[in-house]
Amino acid sequence: MMRGRHDSIRITEIFHSIQGESTRAGLPCTFVRLTGCPLRCVWCDTAYAFHGGTRRTIDEIVAKVAETGCRLVEITGGEPLVQPGAAVLARRLVDDGYTVLVETSGAVDVSVLDDRVHRIMDLKCPGSGEEHRNLWSNLDHLTGRDEVKFVVAGLGDFEWAAETIRRHGLDERVREGSLGSLLVSPVWGLEELEELAGAILESGLPVRFQTQLHKHIWGPDRAGV
Repeated sequence: MMRGRHDSIRITEIFHSIQGESTRAGLPCTFVRLTGCPLRCVWCDTAYAFHGGTRRTIDEIVAKVAETGCRLVEITGGEPLVQPGAAVLARRLVDDGYTVLVETSGAVDVSVLDDRVHRIMDLKCPGSGEEHRNLWSNLDHLTGRDEVKFVVAGLGDFEWAAETIRRHGLDERVREGSLGSLLVSPVWGLEELEELAGAILESGLPVRFQTQLHKHIWGPDRAGV
């Protein structure tokens, strides 16, 4: 019998590591990296997930996740939501009692995800080369569980992020609790960290400045572990 698109997923890797980003940085986490992405951000560090991978059933993936014994799981990519089975997997995992994070580019409809899932949505700044791919209607679907991330390649990107936060009222949503957190993440190797920190302080915005903890531990060539 041929399997449907929703009960199997093309997977690049499943691994147990330390969460390197988001408000859960530093926690043990099991990562399920899906294959494929329609975006080509100039600073992407997971291009190896664009192609290939192995198709696995939802049951196989859940069983592999269970082997790690970790109750925090992140579904990432590539762009996981280009595969219809990603939302099915996320719902299955939350049904099984896992805390589930989904890291998404923001270019694909996030409303397909179960409301119990924690969305980490990456709005594309101009420096990514993919600003035009932002699906702005996604902001309407975010809740107090969810986080918006801005990967910045320089101070110009942060200025764009600050303007975007204010224009869409994301700062007030964070203060009121209807949005979980705003993250500012510099591209690895950015030399303007002190200047970026100063710009964040001067802005007065309630954003979390984060770097990629996993790269501090294992080096810049290891996107996940």
